Amino acid sequence: MMLRDVDPRLLRGFVAVAEELHFTRAAARLYVAQQALSRDVRRLEETLGTALFVRTTRAVEPTPDGERLLPLARRVLAAHEALTAAFAAPRALLVDLNTDGPSTARTVLERARELAPDCELMARWESGLTYAAAEVAAGRLDVSFGYADGLDPVLRSRIAHRPVRYEPLAVLLPDGHPLAALSAVPLEALAGETVYAGAGNPRTPEWTGLARELFAGRGILMAPPAPVAVGKDEFRRVMAKTGNPVLVTVDFVDMPGSVKRPLVDPVPLSPLSMVWRKGFGHPGLEALQRAAAGLSADRGWLDVPPASWRPAALTGVPGAG
Repeated sequence: MMLRDVDPRLLRGFVAVAEELHFTRAAARLYVAQQALSRDVRRLEETLGTALFVRTTRAVEPTPDGERLLPLARRVLAAHEALTAAFAAPRALLVDLNTDGPSTARTVLERARELAPDCELMARWESGLTYAAAEVAAGRLDVSFGYADGLDPVLRSRIAHRPVRYEPLAVLLPDGHPLAALSAVPLEALAGETVYAGAGNPRTPEWTGLARELFAGRGILMAPPAPVAVGKDEFRRVMAKTGNPVLVTVDFVDMPGSVKRPLVDPVPLSPLSMVWRKGFGHPGLEALQRAAAGLSADRGWLDVPPASWRPAALTGVPGAG
């Protein structure tokens, strides 16, 4: 005989009756009506094709098949309870902030933790959205932030994303650089400069692509590929050795041996999105989405200031505001 799936509720009612040997007491134990419990037991007997109890006006006794079922039912219910307990609370959500320092992503994460204090939102730091998005698509990371429109189309098709902020860009300048004396650096002042924007780094081609579009027609040169400086001491050493400005966002962490200056005329904007795996659901992801939406609205993160620049992926026109 081919059995249909057995509802754990039916097994739970059967075990209660088998242990209490009384339908009224078993129904009270389960907080259900006696008639409903009797129906469940009959349904289980019909499913299994056998009588499970001998009923008289004075007693309820399990049949041989009832006695055979009892230990099996207890094991099934124990496994069901273990399964329920294992997934009752969602696992930790792994959120990539790109950098271990102040950032828009960190602000969103902190707000989401306030909105969902019972969720574990665990920060990670992966450099470059191309790398992080591949990890997200593979299920090894849950959420990341970056320039999603600059991703390879095949990779972009595997993730969902929502705009969070248009981040103004800045340059890190070595101490003593002539432009460091300015409070803000006009883009035209970078003409003839060689600016580092991650060229050759396989983790960050979306960032390099944005920089290449920004530099085009302005006489700004792209610094050649170079090993990524890891740690502040290495960064300071490389900065002093090359003397090249570095393209960053205005929230980029302060680095020793350099000064950060916002770019203006026009103000270049980097579109920051939150990305996650298509079809993925998690209470922490919902909190992050609510946090991003609220912060974007409250702080005007998606407002486009006058005399600004955004990549053509958003405007359809290179260099449009």
